[in-house]
Amino acid sequence: MSTEYNPASLDAETLALAQQLIRAESVSPDDAGCQILMAEYLSELGFRIESMPFGDVDNLWALHGDGAPLFVFAGHTDVVSPGPLEAWHTPPFEPTIKDGLLFGRGAADMKGSLAAMLTASRRFLTAQPDHLGTIGFLITSDEEATALNGTRRVIEELQNRGTHIDWCLVGEPSSNLALGDVVRSGRRGSLNAQLSIKGIQGHVAYPTEALNPIHAALPALAELVAIEWDAGNDAFPPTSLQISNIHSGTGANNVIPGEMNLLLNFRFSTASTEASLRQRTETLLKLHGVDYEISWSLSGLPFLTSGGELIPAVQQVLAARLGIETELSTSGGTSDGRFIAPTGTQVVELGPRNDTIHKINECVATADLIELSHIYSDILDRLLGEGTR
Repeated sequence: MSTEYNPASLDAETLALAQQLIRAESVSPDDAGCQILMAEYLSELGFRIESMPFGDVDNLWALHGDGAPLFVFAGHTDVVSPGPLEAWHTPPFEPTIKDGLLFGRGAADMKGSLAAMLTASRRFLTAQPDHLGTIGFLITSDEEATALNGTRRVIEELQNRGTHIDWCLVGEPSSNLALGDVVRSGRRGSLNAQLSIKGIQGHVAYPTEALNPIHAALPALAELVAIEWDAGNDAFPPTSLQISNIHSGTGANNVIPGEMNLLLNFRFSTASTEASLRQRTETLLKLHGVDYEISWSLSGLPFLTSGGELIPAVQQVLAARLGIETELSTSGGTSDGRFIAPTGTQVVELGPRNDTIHKINECVATADLIELSHIYSDILDRLLGEGTR
């Protein structure tokens, strides 16, 4: 796609780029050529392009300008599976615009945001070719699945090089009812546990010769889910625990099972720690005399951007363009911001509405994508424009 600047056609270019990206069947961790398209576009704008593959994951690192401060657009090209194709009104990888909506897998999460980032950069660089500092892109194909070889690995490499990101805008779909009504200023932590309750298998007619792990665990589990782990704080809701999976038994109605397996997940605030949640859980299981084994895995620690220049810049742009006072939120799932924020970077998430993400017939309003591109370029202007010197 040509990068010759034409303000009248740049809005249409945002939609065209989004459609090109949606056509790529980039089910995680397959990038399916999305980053090649983005790299070619950014290269024509003068960005220095670096590919950072790790394992089967493609990662893109691109820079324009020199020195501090470094502003980075972060996002992912991978999408979740479309599910049953026959349930879609239109094929998920054949982008379709109908009634002001762009349909396709990844339209909202988050190929629309990627397209808006590209055209926002073009708009800004045309007006500010000698901008302050550096603009960067950190793009991965490993966000929706394991997230092991994507942003996490790129950040590790950048830290080894001594590269510090000052501001990072993640294009996750943060908006709820209208574009820009919610901005993520942080995220809760996510802690997972695989819990196995041990029993003794036997015949249901002879319960004294067996040990039912379901019966043994129920009092402990009832107490576990009733605990108030913390009260949250001004920035975070209270920590919550959910039992997401339970499996036990052979399928026969006359066999007492010998084991019960559960999956647990904590979404936790800064009022709790990984260590405190683990300790309280295992102390309770021991108090109930449960014979158990448990393994823990941390998906990410909670993070919060509460100071600095990034949040005010985003708030000012949204107020100026949309006439709204945006809500700062830490709700929702995890994002790659959890790998970036611990380095001392100010992180914010701003993208389109999230009401159709991961769903059949995922879509985004075309007017919102066009506006999002302007919002992104205005944020660049407030932070890196000539007027900020």
